[in-house]
Amino acid sequence: MGIYSDVILPKLCDLSMRNERLRPYRERVIGAADGRVLEVGSGSGLNLPFYRPAVREVLALEPAPSLLALARRAPRPEIPVSFIEASAEAIPLDDSSVDTVVTTWTLCTIPGASAALAEMRRVLRPEGKLLFVEHGLSPDRGVRWWQDSLTPVWRRISGGCHLNRPIQSMIEGSGFRIDRVETGYMAGPKPMTFMYEGSARPN
Repeated sequence: MGIYSDVILPKLCDLSMRNERLRPYRERVIGAADGRVLEVGSGSGLNLPFYRPAVREVLALEPAPSLLALARRAPRPEIPVSFIEASAEAIPLDDSSVDTVVTTWTLCTIPGASAALAEMRRVLRPEGKLLFVEHGLSPDRGVRWWQDSLTPVWRRISGGCHLNRPIQSMIEGSGFRIDRVETGYMAGPKPMTFMYEGSARPN
């Protein structure tokens, strides 16, 4: 690790994720959470203010110590929040121990995304739900070409972010059934802004 990875990149991630265009997505996704919530890839804590009283506890899981340090200083609701420094590929929680798993712009960066989704399914109660908003693979051929072409360089400068991950099929292929998914471009460069927003439950 170096200065870029440890110091510069976390600040860039925090700055980019403060984009006001992301706020409506956060409000909808975080607002649907309830019970004991595991947020995977909690980053600098930008989701914390959006949790509502239906949530009794938030477990904020993040592998980057520098982002966790920012999250500990972030505004938060009157809800207990525990910060967990760990990888999503090996979540240090018991089976069937959370009611809701939340991912927001996270699956693009996890090296072993399939293993991470399997872990999310493991810790979810059978009646629990996965709430997600992610950017990923576009259905448009021209945009996909750019996503595939840019990803090898993009992931090196953006903390491992892949522009071309097929979010819906990844979730469905990891033991979840999709309850709802909405897709479409957010304002901005199309290779970076094709969004998947929805919910899923364990099969």
